[in-house]
Amino acid sequence: MKNMNIKIISSGNKEIFPFAIPIGIGLIDSAINLTRICMFDKPDVILFIGSAGSYGRLNIFDIIESATASNIEHCMLRKECYTPIDNIISANVSRETIINSSNYITQSKIISKAFLKLNIDAENMEFFSVVKVAKEFNIAVKGIFVVTNYCYENAHKEYMQNINNAKERLIKYLIEKNIIKEKNG
Repeated sequence: MKNMNIKIISSGNKEIFPFAIPIGIGLIDSAINLTRICMFDKPDVILFIGSAGSYGRLNIFDIIESATASNIEHCMLRKECYTPIDNIISANVSRETIINSSNYITQSKIISKAFLKLNIDAENMEFFSVVKVAKEFNIAVKGIFVVTNYCYENAHKEYMQNINNAKERLIKYLIEKNIIKEKNG
């Protein structure tokens, strides 16, 4: 593990860390920028860090690790659309907490409950594309997320209120797990 090329990445914007490479917000920018990284300096491991919204089972400031992501849009929950792509992917054989990704943030308790019925507990806009790119390049991948909000009516307000505290908790967790040595890297 000592000589492994481990890339710690984050989305950017409010989720900038001195030890992480920002890859962009949403499914498209993150896929494009992570693909560039993988083509020009292919890592052995990708560690994506950031925030997640809870559909209700996870509490604010909970920290979760996952290598399983989904890309399920709200229209699928209402049976108003379909997709020919595999919309749940995992980087390992165990299916732990599933993180849903979309370019849209859920703000509905009803939709959140529908995700919970599918055993999907949280959402992060970029994680599906991160796992998909990592799998394409045959790179080990994991996400570590801190819950900043519930995916209800006040999702954005809660996120803005909690993101700075959440980042500090995430940094502390990464130090405790010996993923980083100190706050600045």
